[in-house]
Amino acid sequence: MNSGRSRHWMWADAVDLIDKMERLHQQSFAPSRPAGGMPNWEPPCDMIETASELLVLVALPGVDLDQTDAYIEEGVLVVQGQRILPPELRHARIHRLELPQGRFERRLPLPRGHYDNVRRSSAHGCLLVTLHKVNGGQR
Repeated sequence: MNSGRSRHWMWADAVDLIDKMERLHQQSFAPSRPAGGMPNWEPPCDMIETASELLVLVALPGVDLDQTDAYIEEGVLVVQGQRILPPELRHARIHRLELPQGRFERRLPLPRGHYDNVRRSSAHGCLLVTLHKVNGGQR
């Protein structure tokens, strides 16, 4: 004898799993206060190398360039800063908040080579970090 549960159990389990994943996704991007000044999210990045430069594009829509910093530390590019909710929106009713807020940091190991002149600029809602290759990038 076949019960209704046996026919629909896979569908019910799949829906439960989707619900659980949605809750985890919302929790991971929920605004929070980092403990001890530690970053609470990492922005996605692209790293592109040309003959004379290394370009790193960091997805930071809505983040002011002045709220960011980029530097090289022991062969690793460190990009850090903060996304803050604009003061005029702090008392608004938020219906959806998917862009992570708070302190961010991204550490990207650099390809072999020697780099200097870390420059930051803004491009299409992203932070563009440009590193100049010294001696064509040779160490």
